Amino acid sequence: MATRRSAPIPTGWLALVVLLVAVPLAVVRSDRWALVVVALALVAVAAMIDFFAALSPNEIEVEREFPSLLTVGEQARLAWIVKNRSERSTPVAVADAIWPSLAATRRSSTFDLPGRRQHRFGATIEPSRRGRFPFGAITIRTTGPLRMMHRQQTRHVPGTLAVLPAYPSRDLMATRMRIPLESGLRSVRQRGTGTDFDQLREYRPGDDIRRVDWAATARQQKAIVREYRAERNQHVVSLLDNGRVMAGTVGGVPRVEHAMDAVLGLTQVASKLGDNVGLVTFDQQVRGIVPVSNSKAQFSRIAEAMYLLDTSYGESAYRVAFTTAASRFRRRSLFVVYTDLVETVVVESLLPAMAALTKTHLVMIAAVRDPDVADWATGAGERPDDGPAEAYRSAAAVASLTARDRAVAKLSAAGAIVVDARPGELATAVVDQYLELKAKGRL
Repeated sequence: MATRRSAPIPTGWLALVVLLVAVPLAVVRSDRWALVVVALALVAVAAMIDFFAALSPNEIEVEREFPSLLTVGEQARLAWIVKNRSERSTPVAVADAIWPSLAATRRSSTFDLPGRRQHRFGATIEPSRRGRFPFGAITIRTTGPLRMMHRQQTRHVPGTLAVLPAYPSRDLMATRMRIPLESGLRSVRQRGTGTDFDQLREYRPGDDIRRVDWAATARQQKAIVREYRAERNQHVVSLLDNGRVMAGTVGGVPRVEHAMDAVLGLTQVASKLGDNVGLVTFDQQVRGIVPVSNSKAQFSRIAEAMYLLDTSYGESAYRVAFTTAASRFRRRSLFVVYTDLVETVVVESLLPAMAALTKTHLVMIAAVRDPDVADWATGAGERPDDGPAEAYRSAAAVASLTARDRAVAKLSAAGAIVVDARPGELATAVVDQYLELKAKGRL
């Protein structure tokens, strides 16, 4: 453990002593400044004695206890254990340099620590952004018996907290895997769909007549149908755009964070269905590739591949990303591209690059639609006394939505499946589309 020498820090009590000694002497005996100097010198000597009498911070040990892994918005406990290795009791103050984004409820404490004893105090942390957060400097301060001087030392106490992307759709994904969905959406456990033969069973109203097994029907003298299940071991690859178009916020959250939520949701559901899931992250270049797998550890691998991504403000290299993905994942796959639907970007970059994927693979484009723009376009919230600025904003919103719809139409015409969902709904929309494709045997 690297340490530094103790630094002398005067206390508030020392400042008060100086005032109590110097001011009366200066006022009452203003012609005797020598007395003031002597008195202050005596106070300085007392302060130095107090400094050296204070317990050395080297006798104090400090440890942190914290989880190594959290997700954005998840609360956890951070604790400090302070140990006194000496026989002496001493006042101690401990302060830790905590990242502001961890939102710690406290970062310091002052207490009396008996000899050969330890003291524990803690705080609640709730990270507001993802990334790797190394801990470092802890400041330890002991106080002399006269309470005039502190001995202060700052030491490096290593440790790193990894904060993974938020996954607000976790519970919704669990629902997708447990119960049938409403409005015609398929549950991942619904049987009777897919392309792999599962079993024969008696006909029920609503069954597809094309699935009647006439030979079995003749043998058993009642209508028998073939039941199929969705194929397993198919490939589903997420391509996460981390370029300029994903830096903007929707609903107070960056677009890329909405996309990460959807990536995690698709990973969870597809893995549970037995499909192999992978990831490609890119901006001006390919930043990372997670090979396809359906192991239990794949969810963690994909989450960890995303949490250190820094948003790039350059133009995304779709052609490089798609060509790399096509060469890396040669087997027919569902590629889900998480990006934004800016018409100029779609026409000039995204559409020309899609040919590298659509020749062999199924392509889904997933994006987050800003509900505020839709409200501005419809005039929601406008008042009769609103000025021309609101009218211009409404016209700009209409033009933006029209351009977005044109981009969607062009992507659809090129063979892509487009999901353009509201904030908080992207993950479920992507997963539902995946389930529908799987049920229809299109993967």
